[in-house]
Amino acid sequence: MPTWGEILAELNDPANRLPNGTPDFDRVRRKYLVHLHELTRRPTIIYYTDWFGKGGPASSITLEDMQGMMEVCKDLRGPNLDILLHSPGGSPEATASLVRYLRTKFSHIRAFVPLAAMSAATMWALAGDVIVMGKHSQLGPIDPQMVAGAWTAPARAILRQFEQAKEECKDPSLLGAWMPILQQYGPALIQQCEAAEALAVRLVREWLEQYMFASAPDAAAKAEAVAGYFADYEEHRSHSLGIDREQARSKGVRIEDLEASQDLQDAVLSVHHATMHTLQGPAVKIMENHLGRTFAKLTQQLVVQMPMTGPGQVGTLPPGMPGLGPLGVHGSGPPPLGQP
Repeated sequence: MPTWGEILAELNDPANRLPNGTPDFDRVRRKYLVHLHELTRRPTIIYYTDWFGKGGPASSITLEDMQGMMEVCKDLRGPNLDILLHSPGGSPEATASLVRYLRTKFSHIRAFVPLAAMSAATMWALAGDVIVMGKHSQLGPIDPQMVAGAWTAPARAILRQFEQAKEECKDPSLLGAWMPILQQYGPALIQQCEAAEALAVRLVREWLEQYMFASAPDAAAKAEAVAGYFADYEEHRSHSLGIDREQARSKGVRIEDLEASQDLQDAVLSVHHATMHTLQGPAVKIMENHLGRTFAKLTQQLVVQMPMTGPGQVGTLPPGMPGLGPLGVHGSGPPPLGQP
């Protein structure tokens, strides 16, 4: 398996340089993605965001991602799908739309977590029929985080604080200390917190019962327990706390070990490392399939990539589309994803 450093060395090899001297991130990444597909013989897509680096709202799961999913799912034949997820999460509502769309096209979805799929991305993974994780991989709690102005806080923490305020404000001498805090609460914040918690649990419970636990005689009870565990603020205490595969498996989640197949582990981690190198450039989000069809969100622009004409080859966009061009081909189009 090429390590992160070995793929970096491959990218720095003069044989993998573009005419302007920069590494050909796109060709190397696609080479490994094609290899993974050839190994599994399953349609394969990646959903990766640069939340370790550029981060911010652009790295979150949003409804805009539907455009990318539609792009990369075009020409993929079901009923199976492998999806590699690397994301900090985002909107549960957008995640629900993406899951619903994918399930209209694929009846068996295998979610790979090469490193981390947190929050709403954990919800996405739990909507799969099985999750594949390595020893180093992690999911995360799905308890909602509420954003109000300049601050973000767990929904459950806000609810607990409100209950504490109601109790302590029975003492008039404490009102002065609580007023600045309570004045930050919006008119419906408490109801929003309760609704957000209920939504996260309901979505995951329904997906687990319908897909991962579909053949289990006690599917409803198992789904309820797993959804409750991942959403339990009291259990995890931190939204950023990783949940490894043994913890998830102990709660009943269907987990397969990435290391069970050396060839599969090598192929998946090679795609992961190559994509992480690509994200050192202007791309903050990449959706791509093994055919080379790519939807990338750059820090300043969107790029739609047409499929490769063959393994390792890049197709061309239809004429009359100014400002767009094959990633990795210079001219009027944008730079390769990995190029500043």
